[in-house]
Amino acid sequence: MELKAWGYDEFPAFDEDVDGAVWLDTTGDEMGVTYVHDVEYERVDGVSRTLQILIPTSRNHKAPKEGRPASRHYPCVVYVQGSAWMTQHVYANLPCVARLAALGYVVAIVQYRDSGIASFPAPVQDTRNAIRFMREHATEFAVDPTRVAVMGDSSGGHTAVYAGILHDDDTPANLFPDTSAEVRCIVNYYGSTDLTFEDSNPSTFNHNLPDSPEGMEMGGANLREDAQKRELLSVRCNIDERTRIAPVLHMHGTKDRTVNTRCSILLHQRLVATGHESHLYLLRGADHGGPEFWSEQTLGVVDAFLRTHMG
Repeated sequence: MELKAWGYDEFPAFDEDVDGAVWLDTTGDEMGVTYVHDVEYERVDGVSRTLQILIPTSRNHKAPKEGRPASRHYPCVVYVQGSAWMTQHVYANLPCVARLAALGYVVAIVQYRDSGIASFPAPVQDTRNAIRFMREHATEFAVDPTRVAVMGDSSGGHTAVYAGILHDDDTPANLFPDTSAEVRCIVNYYGSTDLTFEDSNPSTFNHNLPDSPEGMEMGGANLREDAQKRELLSVRCNIDERTRIAPVLHMHGTKDRTVNTRCSILLHQRLVATGHESHLYLLRGADHGGPEFWSEQTLGVVDAFLRTHMG
């Protein structure tokens, strides 16, 4: 064989008969995922926040890198990892989230300012800045900037939905004033979206007290005594017929011991009652997260919803 740098198209394929070999055809469109880690998207008051970015890749369509632009651009899902609004473990769910990326989505996992650093609405503002960042750097990360969705689980589900209704474009919180943070659709995985009823977080003994996750997220407020702040943090209490919000898909387990299933039910009902598009899926027997939410069946539902609204 000639000694040179062979291009893929010109490299000769092995085609000799081999006894006992089983030949499998490939197309070059089989999807893998490239991981770009710890990309800083904002620095607020000296605090750096990063994204974990997962980019679909295949033999025919490789992920971009320095000196090589992407040959294909994908819809983008900005994903908010749950953490009870406290310090996130943004790497913990990478294997599951990669399954979504392998369906043909650039997925950017958001690290937001946790409740030990900043209180509500800081996570929402951070998420909207992450959306803007991905649009600003669309070419670098193979993103189609016209097709962006936001998704999250648990407190991240709360943040994702709120990111769809808190339109903060004309405030100092917007670090990219010339770039939109609006999305085509929203996916809420078992979001902690409602603090108005007693057992909304059944596993939390200090529910709504200042040292509870929700109390800390509201700056150490006693939400049992402050109905106004409790309702401010509850998404459905901030939705009416005039609210501008993209279509929402909710998924919640029926045996969720951390966030009451009714949180998603009540939010879905409020959205429908106020004339907004909302879809609710209840997973029989599922707890707070777990493999059930990343199965072929559930990801099929998510994929169909995203494709319907993003193309």
